[in-house]
Amino acid sequence: MLSNKQKEIILSTVPLLREGGVALTTHFYNRMFTHHPELKNLFNMGNQQSGKQQTALALAVLAYAENISNPAVLMPAVDLIGHKHTSLNIQPEQYEIVGMHLLASIKEVLQDLATDEVLDAWKAAYGQLAQLMIGHEAKMYQDKEQTGGQWVGWKNFVVERKEKESAEITSFYLVTEDGSEAPNFIPGQFVSVKVFLPNINLTQIRQYSISCAPNKNYLRISVKRERNEKLDVNGMISNFLHDEIHEGSVLSLSAPAGNFTLQNLFSKKVFISGGIGQTPLLSMLEYLEDTSDKNELVWIHACRNAEVRAFADCIDSIAETNTQVKQHQFYDVVDETLAEKGVYKGMLDFSKIDKWQFESNAEYYICGPKPFIEKAVKELTDNKVNEEHIFYEEFGPKSI
Repeated sequence: MLSNKQKEIILSTVPLLREGGVALTTHFYNRMFTHHPELKNLFNMGNQQSGKQQTALALAVLAYAENISNPAVLMPAVDLIGHKHTSLNIQPEQYEIVGMHLLASIKEVLQDLATDEVLDAWKAAYGQLAQLMIGHEAKMYQDKEQTGGQWVGWKNFVVERKEKESAEITSFYLVTEDGSEAPNFIPGQFVSVKVFLPNINLTQIRQYSISCAPNKNYLRISVKRERNEKLDVNGMISNFLHDEIHEGSVLSLSAPAGNFTLQNLFSKKVFISGGIGQTPLLSMLEYLEDTSDKNELVWIHACRNAEVRAFADCIDSIAETNTQVKQHQFYDVVDETLAEKGVYKGMLDFSKIDKWQFESNAEYYICGPKPFIEKAVKELTDNKVNEEHIFYEEFGPKSI
């Protein structure tokens, strides 16, 4: 239990964390991987290379310090991290490793500023946070064990079918190797996929949204091929799946996880996606289209052009056969024939959509690159949409 004095000390370190948080977390990761190189198989080395993971951790540590007197306000973040951790099968003993190297890094980076009082306060603070996380994740593991079709750890799936969805995106239809039913999940959730990359001699784990509605037969993930000549590890994994995983290949999957899911506050739901961000939203759309005719559904998608637009036939078919579904498409380049079919030129721009209204009694689900999400959220809130009705998922470490 943190004393009031220790809380004051933690708050006093907030300016240091604002100024040097990334330097601290960068030192921490380097130190931990030096002493525990096996953890490179667990952490996202692509996000390590780009610095995203160091920045995300620095922001998380800062947020914890700022709210040290009332950590309950961080429970949404704890839940989000918990879903990620349980999908990676994180265990309590790994919190001990992180804590040891985080405290050592505070001492080594802050030097004379890291007095015994500061270190004792941060030791107590980290212990409080670790217990909060471990307790929350223990309940999540327990729920998986008690839910039919779920599991803790890893389970083998066979690629039953590969299907090209666009010039860049391919879907993988996955069935259980043991012949059991595909697990149930909440539309919008993801699975972790574990693969070994020979060229870096590491196992890496990545999360992919489930892109289909729940069914008993298969899970579907849809993966974008990366064409950048200077691929980071994330791109290597996506391309490995495209090039080395074939029909009949076996993949290790975690049970479905994630809290970017349907909320059912209102009957109208607006799905707004950029590029590969459409995958969790497609799961939601297919589910609602199959299970209810009482919803008004709006599908808004933006991508570069028709060649890279995935699931075009699927979305077109849903919109044509269901009057409750309206779709709007944005391309960087649009010819005259498309302009008459609800296709707009340029980046997402609500003002271009015919008869568009920002409605307060609607749910808005957004997924795509960080700038895309930020622009969409700003435009919605600027037009009096309640933030509590806006839900978004940022692929990769949280930075928004």
